[in-house]
Amino acid sequence: MKCEKLAGLQPEGVFACFEKLCSIPHGSGNIEAISNYLKEFAESHGVRVIQDPVGDILWFQPATPGYEDHAPVLLQGHMDMVCEKDPDCTLDMAKDPLDLTHDDRFVFARGTTLGGDDGIAVAYAMALLEDPAIPHPPIEVLITVDEETGMTGAENIDMSQFSAMRLINLDSEDEGIFTVSCAGGASVLTKLPAKRKAVYGPCIRLTVEGLKGGHSGVEINENRANANKMLGEFMGRVQKLMPLCLTSISGGNKSNAIPRSATATMVAMGIGLERINDIAAALQQEIRDTYDEPNAIVRADDVDVLGGNAMSPQDTAKVIGFLCACPNGVQAMCPDMPDLPQTSLNMGVVSMDEDNVNILCSIRSSVNEEKMALGKKVMEMAEFYDGKAELMGHYPAWEYKHESALRDTMVAVYEKIYGQKPQVVSIHAGLECGLLSDKKPGLDCVSIGPQMHDIHTSREKLDIASTGRVWEYLLALLKEL
Repeated sequence: MKCEKLAGLQPEGVFACFEKLCSIPHGSGNIEAISNYLKEFAESHGVRVIQDPVGDILWFQPATPGYEDHAPVLLQGHMDMVCEKDPDCTLDMAKDPLDLTHDDRFVFARGTTLGGDDGIAVAYAMALLEDPAIPHPPIEVLITVDEETGMTGAENIDMSQFSAMRLINLDSEDEGIFTVSCAGGASVLTKLPAKRKAVYGPCIRLTVEGLKGGHSGVEINENRANANKMLGEFMGRVQKLMPLCLTSISGGNKSNAIPRSATATMVAMGIGLERINDIAAALQQEIRDTYDEPNAIVRADDVDVLGGNAMSPQDTAKVIGFLCACPNGVQAMCPDMPDLPQTSLNMGVVSMDEDNVNILCSIRSSVNEEKMALGKKVMEMAEFYDGKAELMGHYPAWEYKHESALRDTMVAVYEKIYGQKPQVVSIHAGLECGLLSDKKPGLDCVSIGPQMHDIHTSREKLDIASTGRVWEYLLALLKEL
């Protein structure tokens, strides 16, 4: 396999595999093509491969000579990516290859997410399979589907198919940081009735945009504004001055991404647009002063129609009430690790269909009771505003293992190569290790990965030099194992 867009980057084999992955659309829920490709790739290299009913790929690579009697190692990552793009980007991420490029320091995709999370894990596994000269014990590989939207692959995988009791997860994005436990989570979907009828009057559009966004686990405590919450606040302030009849609302694309923009259109009869933009300007300044959001934009525009199919002022007020009252952001910090969030909620997606306004939130917590209590609170709030909510997509926390031979070996190899110890941490983001170790008691897991920045946003980039260093570390580790 050869590089074209990434020609000259090292390690060439890894970047060639990554470039190939970027040519195949593989957003969450759109994984059939990438799953089939990975199955064919493994088959072409003569190893045993399984494609399970949901699309997970498992392959089993024999040990190189001299390592046949060593215990097997399971390498694990996920094949799906979060699809986010800039508002002016015309690329169809469901059909088109990514517009891949680099600046000699970082690899990125023009106008969209890159999918380094977690395409680089898959590329590492592919590069190992392509090079028979790399010494290693028996390698078992698990590449799951739809990790980003509920860990569907990990939820459905039959872990009895693997003999390995040591798992290296390659879904971390900070070089030199070994993750050894993480939060569990769930999603909560609220549906508020959206009965509509024809309403005549001037229409306005309220918009919040220009926010940083980011990963709802990794960056939930970095004082970034949530566009859906800010839109609710904007609507609430306008509503105090005149009745509103909502015709449409949308914000965010993924439950686990902090939304960067949100917009709503409505029939509004009362004060003029100039007064509404005074409200917008004041809110915009508050967001810039309160959050780390120097580029926040809040504005109101006329819509060139009179009237529309709209909700009543009373039902619109219930939607606004829920958006404003629903918890968001960090709800509790970990008492043992003061810098680590313990429980959080991200109001990731707001949308509207024929029957309902839908609000999809992601809950994370390392304490199961707090996760369930927060979900119950949102469900009770939905009922208060005459809606319904469902708690779904539970995944367990990955608990810290006090005795870990894998972690000890990985730390020793890292110290030998880098001349210093890695950081060994717990994180608030969700990793599949929780589900996988829950299915296979005694499984020893550590998560690593190369340096990435701004994952789950169109600014995502993969550090080239770090990718090479982590590759060399992985090779040294497999040789030691």
